[in-house]
Formats: sequence, C-alpha cells, structure tokens
Amino acid sequence: MLYAHPILTCEEALAWEKSLLAGKEAEWTAMNKAGRSLGRAALDDFCEIAHMHSHAHRKPRVLVLVGKGHNGGDALLAADEIAHLRPEAEIFILPLIDKKECRTLTRRAWDLLEQRDHTQTISILKIANLDFEFCLDGLLGMQFRPPLRENAQQLLSMVNQHRSIRFRVAVDLPSGLGDENAFRADFTYATGILKTPAIDPKQADRVGRLKYLDIGFFEELYLGPQASCEDVLTHEVLSALRDWRPAASDKRKFGHLFIVAGSRNMPGALLMNAMAAVRSGVGLVTAFAPESIAPQLAAQLPEVMWTPWPETPDGGLALEGWYLLREKLPRATALLCGSGFGHERESRTLIEEIVAEVSLPIVLDADALFPSVLDVVSERGSNKGPVIITPHAGEFMRLSGRDSAVYDREALTWFAHKHNVITVLKGPLTRVTDGKFVHASTFGGPVLARGGSGDLLGGLMGGLLAQWPDDAFRAAGAGVVWHGMAANLMARERGAVSVATTDLLQYLSPVLRLA
Repeated sequence: MLYAHPILTCEEALAWEKSLLAGKEAEWTAMNKAGRSLGRAALDDFCEIAHMHSHAHRKPRVLVLVGKGHNGGDALLAADEIAHLRPEAEIFILPLIDKKECRTLTRRAWDLLEQRDHTQTISILKIANLDFEFCLDGLLGMQFRPPLRENAQQLLSMVNQHRSIRFRVAVDLPSGLGDENAFRADFTYATGILKTPAIDPKQADRVGRLKYLDIGFFEELYLGPQASCEDVLTHEVLSALRDWRPAASDKRKFGHLFIVAGSRNMPGALLMNAMAAVRSGVGLVTAFAPESIAPQLAAQLPEVMWTPWPETPDGGLALEGWYLLREKLPRATALLCGSGFGHERESRTLIEEIVAEVSLPIVLDADALFPSVLDVVSERGSNKGPVIITPHAGEFMRLSGRDSAVYDREALTWFAHKHNVITVLKGPLTRVTDGKFVHASTFGGPVLARGGSGDLLGGLMGGLLAQWPDDAFRAAGAGVVWHGMAANLMARERGAVSVATTDLLQYLSPVLRLA
C-alpha cells in the first residue's frame, strides 16, 4: 500500500538500502535527503517549546555528536541545514573519534559544515559550561550492539546529564540503544526506514517521540522479508482529500454521517463529534441528541441536522427513540456511536440493538466500548458493513481481558480478527489493524493528551467512513493521520500546554494544503 511503508529490522533495512544505493554518489544523495529533512523537521518541532527568535539575546547553539558511520554524516548535514536556515546558529562538533577515522561520506559532510561560519570542533570537557538549543545524536548507527565502549559511555553519560540542552534529537536510533547509558532523546527521527528497535515498548523512554521521515526509499515496492509485520502510515493516506473535487459535485456525493451520541450530562462529546465531522469533507451530518439539549447544540453548530431523542430519567438516550433512527437510516452512509453516552444499562442496550440491526459501516467510540457490545459486533453477518473501534490502552485492556497495557502486536491482531473489527489502538504510537495488517502512526504528540481529543478523532473518522464506506481500513488510518498532523501544526504554532481541545479543528484544513 503506497500510503504505508514497511517497518524493518536493522538487518532488513541494511539489505534494502544496499539494493537501492549503488555507489557513493547515490549514498551521498540519500544522506543529504536524510540529514536535511531532519534538520528542517527539528527546527519545526523545536517551535513547540520556543520560537527561535525568542533567543535573540544570543546565537542558538547546536551540538553535533559524531561517530565514524553514516549516522554521523546525517547529523552533520542536519546541522548544516539548520545553519542554512538560521545563519546565526553556532555549531559545535563533538566527535567520538578523530576525523580521519570516519567513513568517507561522513568526512565529506564534516568538511562541508566546517566551511560555514560559527562552526568549531569541541572537546567533551568543554560542553559542561555551555548551553545548547539542539543536540543532534549521530554517534552510533543501527549496527551497534551493546555494551557501549568506555569512550562512548563517557560521552553519552555526560550529554544525558547535561542540564542545559533544550532539544535532544536522535538520528534514526538513539546511540547505544539497548545499553543503560544510551542517548536519551526527546525526538527520534527515523530517516528513510523505520526500524523495529524504535518501536520496541521497552525502549520508549530512550526513543522519546518518534517521527518518520520519508526520503523515497519505498518508491519501489518492497517485497523483501519483514519480521515486524507492521507498516508506518505516511501523509499519502490523505491524498484523495487533496485532489480536485468533481465539478458536478453534490453534497450527497460525499456521504451522510449519522451520529448517535451524547447525554444530558455530557453534551460536549457529541458536539465535538459533530464539529469534527463537518470538517471531514462529508456532505451531510445528522446528529441524534438528547431532547433537552438538542436546541442548544443546534444553535452552536447549525451545519448539522439535529434530531431530538427521548431521554432516560438520567439524561441518556432512551430505547423508545430507536424509531427515529430506524426511519431515517436509508439516508445514511455511516454511523458514529457512543461518545458521551454514559454508562446507563438502557443506553448500552440501545447501542447493542443498533449494532445488531444496522447494516451500515459503524464507528464505535468511548462509552460504546464494552464487551457486551463487542459480542454483538462479532455476530454481525458478512452482509453488514465493517465496524471500527477506537480504544485507548485502558479500554483495550478491559475489552481484551489483558492485564498489561504494553503493546503486543499478536494480541492486537488476534483481538481484531476474533471480533471482526478494525481496531484503532490509541497511544503515543497509534496502531490501526484489521486483524491482518497493522499500520502505525507517528503523527501527533502530548498536545492530544487532553479531554475531548478522542471525540474529535471519532467525528473525523466517522466523516471519512461516510465518504469511503467501502474502504474502512483506509478511513481509520486517514483519520488518525489527519488528527495527528493537525496536532503537530497546532503544537508548533501554539505549544502543547495552553491550548483547548477544539483549537485543533482550525488546523485540519492547513494539513490538506501542505505540499
């Protein structure tokens, strides 16, 4: 699938790179793509904590950790790109070995960087008294095997303990990964190929936030071995949304989403579902809301067709309102259900009956995620549409009966296959599986760790499913990527702290307009 690239072991990655890069010039071209894309990405992501111009009192400093291999060359070229974009930057090269011992292309990158003003080589003893905006770790590559040698251990220990480095960036993999003194990254940028050690849950505290930089290694279809059985999603999953819409378009051409969600005590979940859905590109949205709050919601979001639904005494959706949905179902192309439903037995029975009877594709979110509901999903016949569920780790533990929140691919795929659901397991690295394929998304970050983020994702995914009812797996992946890319843009512009969940909505459109 062109919008998802294989995640490879280090050995598989080495073999694939060797088959692609014939000769030094091809390797140099790839090194430049990797290093320069990393430099630009690091500058962009640094904006999440500070804009560079806020440090006008002095020149920003970049510390580059260089070993003999190609990771060192990538880091040097990343620093060169930062210096190109920020000419005032001071570059400090901290080598593990003498320059003449480095590989040819790493020396070439070093020579290039040294031609710039404000570049110098520094010793380990001198870094303690300096502060740095960036530390680019290109010390050791993917062929490293523990333990660390003494000189590398000393260098990495000092860097890890340095209190005045604002942004610690690992190139491809943190140096020394697997050793207790491994580089501790804020971000790890996987350049060209995402390798399996970077997605190992045991290494999460060293890897930090993981980003995948596509530099064209999978323009040719990869048919080699793939022990991970996982792919990483790219922005290409959104390509259909970036195309011209047909000139003779009609709103009905882009689907009709029905939302059955909310309660008197939790109206915000339904509202956020609807707010995201109307920005998904879907043609029509109908929302069924508790009758006591439907007029207020309609005033806040008039683009949606609001249908008042009878309530239980506690403000949930009552079974007696089933007929309202049933009589309108022929108009819909997908259904979103569960956000803000509450835990009343009557409301849960309503969800079970909807899942059993409705043949449309369905997204089940939040309060719809209970074992009894999944039992009904499992019994849906092959003549009914697919079901997407969106649990976070805690909800997945409850649904699957697992006693650990640690990611396990086999457990996830077995669960999805058993219950015949497309499962979106939300987390720092969100996984989407249909029980056979597993797609991982590296988009998004801690800015999404706030109430309501899942409600926006549910609405976005529901809207995409209504547009692509025959490709639910792609709709699920596209929703995750779009949501995550919007979060990245928001965090870079406004930081990850002082934002509201619904602020993310204004960044959905800019994502689609990125080149």
